[in-house]
Amino acid sequence: MTLSLRQAQELYGDALAGGQSSFLLQQEGAGGDVFSCSLGNLPPGEEAALTLRYVCELPLEPDGAARYMLPAVLRPRYTPHGWDGEDVTQGVPRVPQGELPYTLNLSVTLQSPHGIDHVLSNCSLTPLSYTAGNRTTAQVSLAEAPPWDRDVELLVYYTEPHKPSAVLEVGLPGAEPGSLMGDSAVMVTLLPSLPEAVPGQSAAGEFIFLLDRSGSMECPMDSRDRSPQRIDSAKETLVLLLKSLPLGCYFNIYGFGSRFESFYPQSVGYTQQTMAESLQRVQKLQANLGGTEILAPLRAIYRSPCRDGHPRQLFVFTDGDVGNTQNVIAEVQRHQGAHRCFSFGIGEGASTALVKGIARAAGGSAEFITGQDRMQPKALQSLKRALQPAVTGISLSWDLPPGMEAALLGRGPEVIFPGQRCLVYAQLRGQPQPPDTAVGSVTLQYRIQDQTYKETLQFPLQPQDGDRLPVHRLAAKSLLLELEGAVDTGSERDRRRVLETSLSSGVICSLTAYVGMDMERGQPVQGPLVRRDIPLAGFRTAPHMYSMQCLMANSSAPMAMYCSSSVPMALDLVACSAACDFDDSLDEPGTGGVSPAEAGVSAECRRFVGPGPPAGRRAGGERGRRQGEDAQ
Repeated sequence: MTLSLRQAQELYGDALAGGQSSFLLQQEGAGGDVFSCSLGNLPPGEEAALTLRYVCELPLEPDGAARYMLPAVLRPRYTPHGWDGEDVTQGVPRVPQGELPYTLNLSVTLQSPHGIDHVLSNCSLTPLSYTAGNRTTAQVSLAEAPPWDRDVELLVYYTEPHKPSAVLEVGLPGAEPGSLMGDSAVMVTLLPSLPEAVPGQSAAGEFIFLLDRSGSMECPMDSRDRSPQRIDSAKETLVLLLKSLPLGCYFNIYGFGSRFESFYPQSVGYTQQTMAESLQRVQKLQANLGGTEILAPLRAIYRSPCRDGHPRQLFVFTDGDVGNTQNVIAEVQRHQGAHRCFSFGIGEGASTALVKGIARAAGGSAEFITGQDRMQPKALQSLKRALQPAVTGISLSWDLPPGMEAALLGRGPEVIFPGQRCLVYAQLRGQPQPPDTAVGSVTLQYRIQDQTYKETLQFPLQPQDGDRLPVHRLAAKSLLLELEGAVDTGSERDRRRVLETSLSSGVICSLTAYVGMDMERGQPVQGPLVRRDIPLAGFRTAPHMYSMQCLMANSSAPMAMYCSSSVPMALDLVACSAACDFDDSLDEPGTGGVSPAEAGVSAECRRFVGPGPPAGRRAGGERGRRQGEDAQ
């Protein structure tokens, strides 16, 4: 069940104290990209099976592929000076990968009306097997257990290009009409056809590059032989962008760690001489500035005056290991009217909350660079977006039959870039008359400089049935993402709305959690809890992985843990979302980790088995973290 965070924690604690088996799933902090799952009172030698279900939007790559990522990397977050928040990523034991007591199996079912052409991955895959003659469904699996130094990534390529579409979903049976879950919900995918920016017709701009030079940037991109350091990958991306800047622009380069420094006191004009000088200085940069204090250089940049006629574009390169993510996002958002922010997450496990959050806060876009193969198109795509004149006057209008109205969930599209998909979620109230032939439409209107553009999509008003309600949960997450940003400074009414949205949709947030108890066990579990740490992988210069710890009764039996994940991926008619089940069956208690940063997550306790001395366990992910409860 979904409860407020305090109620869920109290119920979980009472269950453990009473000898019951129970689990607690909660988001760690307000960042939204780390959660933990706690499992306690499990006898040794017995099993617990947990199922985690989530649905998330699949971003599009520059080459048109839909990207699905299963988080497998968690790094300790740097704690900035003066920040008093809790860091859940520290203190995890590390062992060589060959000594990890767990593994991962992954099988994927793909469904898409676009037709599936091929699938690529950063891990070894079995051959793609089509289960329909028209290639709209297929299956693929990991050929072997992946190394724990990288997120598992799938790139799905289609036989047809992406098209505007809409998915209408009926509400939850029994839910109150007029509520988010009681009404139908629609997910609209729009692909605006923006004109190409013509050189000389728009201002050249001021380009400020902010490069993370903290110690963690010295780590390799992954554990493969000759893998470059993160700082080298960031420098390579920066060099590519510097060489591609337009004539007549201004630029400056900042580096930050525990302190920060800049190439020039103020932005300088882009000439052959300043470019050549800067390229030489970039090649000499090292990850030698200590910690990750990103707020100070941001504030220095914002204090420097903008240049008239040269819109400011900020490019941030970081591996994203900071604890004060929300403070950084808030600082960028305070200056959103004076610049656009384009962010690059460097290496495996970069914080999605930070990298995406600062881009979203200032009307830019975010990219993640985990290898050399896709660095260049991602970098050039971001520069192309920065050179495009800002799209203004964005609005949506709905044309629905009498008796129906649409209520936008979230703010809707605020930024439009060429080749970028716009996702819109709306709650549809009322019923069309007559219902069988009804058609609705939505129109996106926007301006580029003095030109107005309109794009209209018509869609049938016959909703899909199903018990998963992926559109409703994605809509709820979109709304929560907006509402949670205002909880600390907002009114009690805002807080109540966050709780209401989370509790009704089953999508957890910083104010709620899932809790479940084993109601089938007749007798309470007896005996003291004993804590056992389950380590993460450690390798060259300590990249960071999942953490697992458990509590179990004293036993001479060796501990073995086996993770098995079955992941059906449904691309929901628009190739932009994935619905996943994780069924982790372990010889000792445990779960797999998923990321609530972009996902609506639901969990159920499938079975806590058998009597015997108790165990307690806490697991999580990013990003997922797995951390133990104190012994009782």
